[in-house]
Amino acid sequence: MNKNLDKVWNYKPDIPLANPSLFRTSLSLGLILSWFFKNWISFSEKIFLLIVAVICWALIYPDLEKAKIFEFNWVFQIWLANFTIMVFFTGSLHLYFYTFKKQANKLKFDHRSLTKKSWLYSFSNQVHDNIFWSLTSGVAQLTAFQVVTYWLMANGISPCFKKISDYPLWFPILFVLLPIWSAFHFYWIHRLLHIPILYKYVHSLHHRNVNVGPWSGLSMHPIEHFLYISSLCLHWILLSHPLHVIFHVLYLGPGAAMTHCGFESLLVKDKKRLELGTFYHQLHHRYYECNYGNQEMPWDRWFGTFHDGSEACTKKIRKIKKSMHF
Repeated sequence: MNKNLDKVWNYKPDIPLANPSLFRTSLSLGLILSWFFKNWISFSEKIFLLIVAVICWALIYPDLEKAKIFEFNWVFQIWLANFTIMVFFTGSLHLYFYTFKKQANKLKFDHRSLTKKSWLYSFSNQVHDNIFWSLTSGVAQLTAFQVVTYWLMANGISPCFKKISDYPLWFPILFVLLPIWSAFHFYWIHRLLHIPILYKYVHSLHHRNVNVGPWSGLSMHPIEHFLYISSLCLHWILLSHPLHVIFHVLYLGPGAAMTHCGFESLLVKDKKRLELGTFYHQLHHRYYECNYGNQEMPWDRWFGTFHDGSEACTKKIRKIKKSMHF
């Protein structure tokens, strides 16, 4: 079995995949502390995005007071900020891993290079296709949802607080809850997108990327962008600070680039310093009808769509695929 898997993958973690979710029957205090340390104490994707969110909140995004009336200046400022952040972070990941190959193929899941000449992609190039959909519809819809959220908050239509001292406990708790909410929302939206008609005309654009790269993360059909980014609507009804909104935007935008970068971790002196792509989602891009969610939530395990990376699961998923007609 291992030899067959080695032919499929350049790199794979220990198989079968472990369960890092908090949502399980055998939960213990030690597991909770371990999960919290890994995600919110050590240098993780979430901590990295939170640091970036604080910097952007302080220096780049407009003050909430400006958002009371729709005006070109502050709306354009948000769009330009989102566009610049996506270009900088996603572009940096692509340059580091794929252009300059600073990590060679260490911890890269797929043997293959990104596709350069194929009719399957816009402009006959995978990277150009992914950049186009990410920076046009992707950034535009991230901006639209953020603009509406800001306007609702600024006008007191959505619950909002501006002073962190007003809600000193809720402020950090919501940061912990947002990725869990995003995982819940993502699973059910993703299952919807795998309904045959939606898959054929909408979600298949994202699934062109069997071998993913950083620009693949936000490369979607506009309808999928709308559904995916609607995760931000949570702030329309839940008490939030503008910094929560910015963190959420980064989690959906640059965060998707990080999880789709095709490498498990960033290596520094041959040591894993920052977890990036997950083999869990890489399996979804390879086999389609499995691992619809992510490791924050247990839905795939509960509903029989979990692929643990083994050859036995691959055979099971292939049988499911044969019964479906796109």
